[in-house]
Amino acid sequence: MVLFIAMLLAASSALPQTERINGEVVPGAEWQQAKPEAVGYSSAKLEALRAWVKTQDTGSMMVVVQGRVIFSYGDVAHASKIASARKSVLDMLYGKYVMSNTIDVGKNVKDLGLEDPATPFYPMEGKATLIQLLAARSCIYLPERAHPGDLSDGDQGRFMPPRNSCFPGSQMVYNNWDFDNAGVVFEKRVGKSVYEALRDDLAGPLGMQDYDVERQNKEKAASVSKEGYPLWLSTRDMARLGLLMLDGGKWNDKELIPNDWVRYSTTLLTPFHDVHPIQMRNDGEPARWGYGTMWWVWDAPVFPGDAYTGFMQGAYTAMGSGGTFITVLPGKDMVVVHQVDIDKNSHANVSNTSYLAMLSMIADANCGDACK
Repeated sequence: MVLFIAMLLAASSALPQTERINGEVVPGAEWQQAKPEAVGYSSAKLEALRAWVKTQDTGSMMVVVQGRVIFSYGDVAHASKIASARKSVLDMLYGKYVMSNTIDVGKNVKDLGLEDPATPFYPMEGKATLIQLLAARSCIYLPERAHPGDLSDGDQGRFMPPRNSCFPGSQMVYNNWDFDNAGVVFEKRVGKSVYEALRDDLAGPLGMQDYDVERQNKEKAASVSKEGYPLWLSTRDMARLGLLMLDGGKWNDKELIPNDWVRYSTTLLTPFHDVHPIQMRNDGEPARWGYGTMWWVWDAPVFPGDAYTGFMQGAYTAMGSGGTFITVLPGKDMVVVHQVDIDKNSHANVSNTSYLAMLSMIADANCGDACK
C-alpha cells in the first residue's frame, strides 16, 4: 500500500498546480454574490445564457467564480436525485481513507470479499483491484444487480463485453458493477454508510445547507439495489463540493481531501477514444470527456484549431443521467453546477451537447479586465 501511495504522489507531481487568486473566498452560511463584471464576465451575455437555459429541462444552475456566485437559475436549494454524479462524490469520500491506509486500493476483489458464490470470478477476474474498480477498468462484466434504465445509471448489461475477455486494467468499460462494489467496500472498511460519511466528512465541514442524511435512502428508488448509493443533493450544495475540488481538497485552509488524491482522481487515465461502451461518447460532437477515477476528465479535442481548449483546459466533471453536472474549470477558477430534476420528471434531459453549449456561452461571456 505504501508503494501505491508513492505511485499516486509520483503521478500527481507532474500535474500543474492551480494557485489561489487574491480575494478568493469560500462561502459561509450563505454564498457570496458578485457582479459578473467584477470578476471579468459580461452580465448581458450571461443573461443570454439564461434565455438559452430557459429553453431546456434545466431545474437549476449556478456559476461560481473565485468562490462567488455570478449566475444562478432556478431553485438552487431544491435537492433531487443526482444519478451517476454520486460516483464522483464517493471518490471524494475515498480520498482520506486511501491516503491514511484505512482502505487499500491495491487489494483484489477476492480479498475484498466481493465474490458472489452464485457467479464466482474467473481466475483472471479475481486479479482486479479496487483502484481498477474506481477507474472502471476491472474487466469484470457480471450482470448488473439492479439499475434498469439508461447508460449512465441504468442497465448497461446489453453493452457489456463477454466475461473473461480482457485482463484487469487493460480496458475501460463504464459499468455499475464496479462503482456499486466500490461503495460496498467503502462502507465495510470505513464502518459507516456512504451517507453518514458524507455527512461527517464533507457536508458538516463544508456547511452544506440542504443535505439531509435521512433523505438518503437506498430503498427510496425502486430501480436501485441495496448495493447502490443514490444521492439527493441541491445545486448549491454540489457547488460546495465542486469548490472543494477546485481548491485541491482544502476548505478554509483545512484539508478535507488529500490534494494528491484530488489530483490523481482528476488525471486523464482513459482517453476519450478509449471510453466504452461507445454509446457513452459521440465522435461527431465537440465534447471530449475521458475518464479518471469516477470523474470525467477533459481530453484534448481531435479537430484542428483551439476551439474549446482554452476555457476547458484541465476541466473535469461529475456527470449524471438527465443532465446533472458538477464541472470544475481550474483555468478559470470556476465551478459550474447544472441539475435536472429527474424526481419530478424522469424523462427530463439536457444532453451533453446542450450543456457544452452552456459552457461555451459562459466562455464567451468572459471579457476580462475590459469589463471590470
